[in-house]
Amino acid sequence: MADIKIYQHQVNPEHYPELLEAKAQRLRQLFAEFQPPALEVHGSAPQHFRLRAEFRLWHEGDRCFYAMSEPGDKNTKYEVKEFPIASQLIHKLMAEVLDAIMPNELLRRRLFQVEFLTTLSGDAVITLIYHKQLDDEWQAEAEKLQQQLGFPIIGRARKQKRVLQRDYVTEQLQVDGQTFSYRQIEGGFTQPNGEMNQQMLSWARAVSEDFDGDLLELYCGNGNFSIALADKYNKVLATEISKTSVNAAQENIRANNVDNLIIARLSSEEFVQALRGERKFSRLDGVNLEDYQFNTVLVDPPRAGLDDESVKQVQQYDNIIYISCNPNTLQQNLQTLCQTHDIQRFSLFDQFPYTDHIETGVVLVRKNQA
Repeated sequence: MADIKIYQHQVNPEHYPELLEAKAQRLRQLFAEFQPPALEVHGSAPQHFRLRAEFRLWHEGDRCFYAMSEPGDKNTKYEVKEFPIASQLIHKLMAEVLDAIMPNELLRRRLFQVEFLTTLSGDAVITLIYHKQLDDEWQAEAEKLQQQLGFPIIGRARKQKRVLQRDYVTEQLQVDGQTFSYRQIEGGFTQPNGEMNQQMLSWARAVSEDFDGDLLELYCGNGNFSIALADKYNKVLATEISKTSVNAAQENIRANNVDNLIIARLSSEEFVQALRGERKFSRLDGVNLEDYQFNTVLVDPPRAGLDDESVKQVQQYDNIIYISCNPNTLQQNLQTLCQTHDIQRFSLFDQFPYTDHIETGVVLVRKNQA
């Protein structure tokens, strides 16, 4: 039987400024060789900043509770009674969901995980994940829970997904006096710190003021950056490999009435092949790449950073906006990029307070025009 302990959170808002400064110092040291400009530090709210969370559900007889475990130690469980980094809405729903499912054996039995996705604008979707197949009887009880909570419920089990109402939330981001609407799909990637995301979008818009021509974006996700930047460029072409994200991005283009943005379902490697004329893709039908004047490229790659071929391709553009979730792979990519470009802006976005994770924004401009 697992050892059960109470999870003691380590979120102390009084310590946040010094933790943020420690991250800033790490970045300054890591990138010192490139002689970047002064680091711009964008701090987070110290509490209630995370818009999504997932918890294991642990069972002891008829009682169940949210639980976490230490990496590498699955036997010791920590009961989670409060989670102050989560949004206020997640806090509210955590308690309401637990109170509702505890006396309901049909909803509680073999439920092993609960996931919450919320927005700054007050929307939410709740996913219940089971070690059993979900039938109509389960759905009838889940619909009652959905009515009680006032937010959509999704049920998941092995090779099964039951969507009772919808499988997405709608976010409304406020950036530079404008409202941008985003459909965010359950299970898809979204920026977890919504207020920091607003700061990142504002920064990307500001650095784009000096750029002209068209924008190419690789790894665009649901169109988070490309939609907010569309009015800063003549035309925008963005690529993303995830079909789910592309579908959400197409909906977001319509919702925001953007008429100069095309999103194609291609990997960055495939797009490089298309640009070089090495391969033709039906997913680019109707898109004439010769019609674009790509002076600026925006990349927001996964933790592995840009592969060698993508780095070479990115070097072809006068202006590079690089958003990185891993400063180590960014530093590796800059070894090549800084042979042809200089760093003009250097920013830290603290998406994940109280962790070692760092989000970095770098703007590079070709040396002969800097």
